[in-house]
Amino acid sequence: MNYQHLFEEGRIGHVILKNRVVMPAMGTGMAGPYGEITDHQIRYYEERAKGGVGLIITEFTSIDYELGRGIVNQLRIDEDRFIPGLHRLARAVQKYGTKIFVQLHHAGRESNSLLTGGKQIVAPSPVTCAAIGEEPRELTTSEVKEIINKFISGAFRCKVAGIDGVELHGAHGYLINQFLSPNTNLRTDEYGGTFEKRMRFLEEIITGIKKLCGKDFPVTVRLSVDEFEEGGINLQLSRKISRYLEKIGADGLHASSGNYNTMETVIESPLFEEGWKVYLAEEIKKEVTIPVITVGNIRDPRFAETILAEGKADFVAIGRGHIAEPDWVHKAAEGREKEIRMCISCLHCIHSVSNGPGMVKCSINVRAGRELEFAEVTSIDEKRRVVIVGGGPGGMEAARVLSMRGYDVTLFEKEDRLGGQLNLVTDPVYKKKMKKYVQYLCNEMEQLKVDIRLNKEVSVEEITSFNPYAVLLATGGIPLVPNIEGYALPNVCNYRDVKLENNIFHDKKVAVLGSGMVCHSTSRRLSEKGNEVILVELPTKSGSKISPATRTRLMNKLRKENVKIITDHKVNKLQSNGLSLEKIDSGEMVEIEVDQIVIAMGVQPYNPLEKSLRKAMENVFVIGDAAGYTSLGDATRGGFEKAYVLESLVTTN
Repeated sequence: MNYQHLFEEGRIGHVILKNRVVMPAMGTGMAGPYGEITDHQIRYYEERAKGGVGLIITEFTSIDYELGRGIVNQLRIDEDRFIPGLHRLARAVQKYGTKIFVQLHHAGRESNSLLTGGKQIVAPSPVTCAAIGEEPRELTTSEVKEIINKFISGAFRCKVAGIDGVELHGAHGYLINQFLSPNTNLRTDEYGGTFEKRMRFLEEIITGIKKLCGKDFPVTVRLSVDEFEEGGINLQLSRKISRYLEKIGADGLHASSGNYNTMETVIESPLFEEGWKVYLAEEIKKEVTIPVITVGNIRDPRFAETILAEGKADFVAIGRGHIAEPDWVHKAAEGREKEIRMCISCLHCIHSVSNGPGMVKCSINVRAGRELEFAEVTSIDEKRRVVIVGGGPGGMEAARVLSMRGYDVTLFEKEDRLGGQLNLVTDPVYKKKMKKYVQYLCNEMEQLKVDIRLNKEVSVEEITSFNPYAVLLATGGIPLVPNIEGYALPNVCNYRDVKLENNIFHDKKVAVLGSGMVCHSTSRRLSEKGNEVILVELPTKSGSKISPATRTRLMNKLRKENVKIITDHKVNKLQSNGLSLEKIDSGEMVEIEVDQIVIAMGVQPYNPLEKSLRKAMENVFVIGDAAGYTSLGDATRGGFEKAYVLESLVTTN
């Protein structure tokens, strides 16, 4: 396809961009312990610049590390000592013809006392963010002016470092957003009250930057055009804000949405349609002549081209899509759309930054955030055969990397198609995204000429007949059967039976046990078939990996389908006419009458070959669900890592 609009030059202020694709700000958690740029961080951004993106906007960068931090290990530019690191980053990116802006940020009430060393968080007014749960202290007028100067000083340091421009983070409920919103700005001084006074904080930042850095230094603003919160910023107010920002000298607007209380509209779950909030940018573009950037789950280059061709925005921001596929731009430009590893919106990157070690990870791109560790795929010196059993995501990822390295790979899959557990996704929106990922993997198998053998449940004898250098077992998992009395009754089945329609019900009363994505989709599928569905939510390993925002959305979808939801109970017994529950807090027994019971509590390892195979040969490795993992990210990581270091594993095994 000819992407005439996507790959034409664009302009933001006096800066010319080589195309209309922007990588927006996304937290990586990769900064050093004091907020400094790290080598890993530079390499991460450089990889995306090398992939052809026109503009990179860095992750949110603190202008007030004492009271304004949003996460641990956040990038900062509140002191001169951070200029050299930022200069290194700028040079690493700019050598590919990519421009770079720094997003300047203060969290305000969306910080917490753990990040501020126990100090009370601050905001325009003492209005608590429900998602945070800590009441902020109202900033004094003099403190407001100090923060304005910190934004201005941060921008000047960026200019000194050779950065091409700055974006002011006025979205997602952070401090600038708090000054703009009628919900959070209840001040009575010069920075609150009327529309103009609520704008004053941002206005003085913009005019101050222009005065100190020069009119040629671009300043854009990211806005939550709709906070999706009663009484907050909405589209009507944002039209007025946008016109005002153009009037006072803003060089561009970045149309986003939401705040921490409406987080699912900030970072979308898999259940959101592609480009669902492009309409916000489209409406703002009608109000201003300065460029408008649109964002929101944009994945496919053909869709991105349509947005620009129809004049809905001037630039498209591909965010998580660039975490999953650093070469998104080059592959689109070269007509290699099938080779684009499109983001599936699983939120693994968000969870990884928010939890655990706090560094960005991707469930389908293991190299994301680890570009220095996996600098390049090295080729082997001599041809060697590897056998892989299982054609799910872990097995195919291992086959992909091994083939790229020069191994002769044979992959056995007992089913008639590749994809494994990914083929069980039934939610209409999520299924489209997962289908594209499976198609990407299948295309890689074809391009790399992997020997694929479908409908083949291979034996130990057949495997050893290849005399393989190594064997990777990616045989996946089977539905977990809980140790509950009555699980073997004829009216009890598992989610896989429902998903594959081996056992589908109509006009029945059905209880579904479990939690997690598969449990919710099973409940919805049964409801759509005309059944009366009761979801008994039980804690599971897979359910614990769902974010609160996604869980809320899943629950709401089920309620719209008239699914009854029972929580805070445990199951004592399954019966031919129903099930016996016990309230966790009181111990009260509850009897539920149903026709059918479906167990959807996740998977357990399916690994029938390992024991016998290890007796016949060495160098047998198990990955994915077969090794006891339960997530796509774990399966992909296992396949990639084993393939990347296979010779070392064989040597030391």
